[in-house]
Amino acid sequence: MAMWNLWHGCHKISPGCAHCYVYRRDESIGIDSSSVHKTSAFGLPLQVRRDGRWQLPAGSFVWTCFTSDFLIEEADPWREEAWLMMRQRADCRFFFITKRISRLAQCLPPDWGEGYPNVMICCTVEDQQRAEERLPVFREVPAVWKGLACEPLLEALDLNAWLGPWLRQVSVGGESGREARTCDYEWVLSLRRQCVAAGVPFSYHQTGARLRKDGRTYFVPRRRQHAQAAKAGIDWPTADLAAPKGEAFIQQTLFEGEEEHE
Repeated sequence: MAMWNLWHGCHKISPGCAHCYVYRRDESIGIDSSSVHKTSAFGLPLQVRRDGRWQLPAGSFVWTCFTSDFLIEEADPWREEAWLMMRQRADCRFFFITKRISRLAQCLPPDWGEGYPNVMICCTVEDQQRAEERLPVFREVPAVWKGLACEPLLEALDLNAWLGPWLRQVSVGGESGREARTCDYEWVLSLRRQCVAAGVPFSYHQTGARLRKDGRTYFVPRRRQHAQAAKAGIDWPTADLAAPKGEAFIQQTLFEGEEEHE
């Protein structure tokens, strides 16, 4: 896995942005996160080592623009060159997440067609309002691979109107950080049930810092949030498709976070 943060900085546009990890980190080192600028890594996909090998080896899975939004307005003058680099490096896969899916159509390159085969687009929805605003748009835009990130999950979601073969995956996670809002495990299980019914792969990405399960709220340290989610064993399809874990197992899963008394 490789990282390509070709520009940095963003603007908060919806409730999911309230406790943005980029803002938290930048504030700790005195950087203004609202200032969008091209980074020194902009040309990374075409950079080579002294021995002539690519800095990004062939076959790399490249997490793209994770300290900004690939579709942010300030990056409009730079994006054409970014698309060109992705096209030139057809031997790598580029993955980006956006809250600005409504801008995608106007930001696509002329030769996009039905999508570059090596570009994976993921749209985020954190609550029902954002789902109803973004998913009708996302469903219609052309792309070879489209995924959905329900993160940070802030409330129960009903996605039944939009789940279907056009989505390659739904990933779910809670919110991290000291000010994190609580994620209820039942919301996670509800989304899993919806995905299973629609035949859409489901992934439980991270618990978040505050997880409510069976009426109790737990604080889960940052270093354990991904591992605890994996421990739940609710990703679908499971590795062993002949013997998937059932609802009984899911409901009995115990989390090892420290209980938080509110």
